[in-house]
Amino acid sequence: MEREFFGTDGIRGTANTWPMTAEIAVRAGMAAGLQFTRGEHRHRVVVGKDTRLSGYMLEPALTAGFTSVGMDVILVGPMPTPAVALLTRSLRADLGVVLSASHNAYADNGIKLFGPDGYKLSDRIEMEIEARMQSDMAANLASPGDLGRAMRLEDAPGRYIEAAKATFPSANRLDGLKIVIDCANGAAYKVAPTVLWELEAEVIPIGVDPDGFNINQDCGSVHTDTMREQVVAHGADVGIALDGDADRLILADENGQLIDGDQLMAAIGDYWAETGALKGGGIVATVMSNLGLERYLIGRGLELIRTQVGDRYVVEHMRQHGYNVGGEQSGHIVMSDFGTTGDGLVAALQVLALIVAEGRPVSEVCRRFEPVPQLLKNVRYTGASPLDTEKVANAIQAQRSRLGDKGRLLIRPSGTEPLIRVMAEGDDGDLIHSVVDELVDMIEATAAAN
Repeated sequence: MEREFFGTDGIRGTANTWPMTAEIAVRAGMAAGLQFTRGEHRHRVVVGKDTRLSGYMLEPALTAGFTSVGMDVILVGPMPTPAVALLTRSLRADLGVVLSASHNAYADNGIKLFGPDGYKLSDRIEMEIEARMQSDMAANLASPGDLGRAMRLEDAPGRYIEAAKATFPSANRLDGLKIVIDCANGAAYKVAPTVLWELEAEVIPIGVDPDGFNINQDCGSVHTDTMREQVVAHGADVGIALDGDADRLILADENGQLIDGDQLMAAIGDYWAETGALKGGGIVATVMSNLGLERYLIGRGLELIRTQVGDRYVVEHMRQHGYNVGGEQSGHIVMSDFGTTGDGLVAALQVLALIVAEGRPVSEVCRRFEPVPQLLKNVRYTGASPLDTEKVANAIQAQRSRLGDKGRLLIRPSGTEPLIRVMAEGDDGDLIHSVVDELVDMIEATAAAN
């Protein structure tokens, strides 16, 4: 069955337009509730969200869907995605849901689902939920006496704060470190500064005044200029920028220079290998990670395993093959010793522990390799995908032949937006720019003609 609702990270779209409507949210709640109703116990779902305005519409719609099939709803309010995954397990819930569009602007929203084990759902289960959403579920509605109840968990932030702090080595503290933390006016606007402060850092919080509209607006892991400027202005040791649901991060060193997920994975993987904590003999990343990371790990006697784009595919490979560090260049860092999904705050704490242990500036600790030239451009389109045309397919093949063994070309559609991502990398920067620019021009022209 072809996917109608689910993309690479749940259901996502512009709020109050298909498929991100209250009606679809009700059906998603009903379908997911029925999917995870197993046994005679009282079934429960944990529902969290970020700070965007449409959460006020979608949260009660989801709640109506779940309660209509007899599932109790535990509302935790604005909380990071990894916190909801953690609470789903610790509360022995049957399901977890996060309303968020991650790094996107406030006008978008999404529905992310976690199973009772705290892991994102497999493709198979998502397809089964889709089939239920497209069916008549009236016969499966609960009787009046079996309807679910909704309740709010008031101590949810405190539970996550303590869990995050527990991942930081007990022998270390952050006293003496000045940290800028940009919470993107999103889900971590309360918990992230609190964790750093309670670990004795000097904290300079920004992006902590959400109003429903300003999530990810000129702040967060995608828009890092303010964070970088604040690091330099305050003479901070490090800057941390989270995204709207706090499952990813980007760092800035003491000079305000960015450090991406590839460098963070190299630093964490290397440190864990030295201390004997690394499992699997390497790390798991995606096809987007820089060739420089792969070469660095090989030089350290470690391997880099690549998966398709999407942190859940990284997690699936880690689970199947026994790795405990993985992630994406964009800043999703997964450490299975501590959680089941990407956690920007916990990843930051592991890097901070390394910085404290080595006693050197962030620019030295977190820059492990020189990236090879890599260029990524996005082409937005309407209507049919230009990738389906023979003209574009031939152009892609021609550029691959042009690169030969001098580099790598990756063309992929976004799983959440009408975008085509064109990425190339290799040692010859001029060649890489030429390949990407020519392909982007061709795809744009084809999209305009469609």
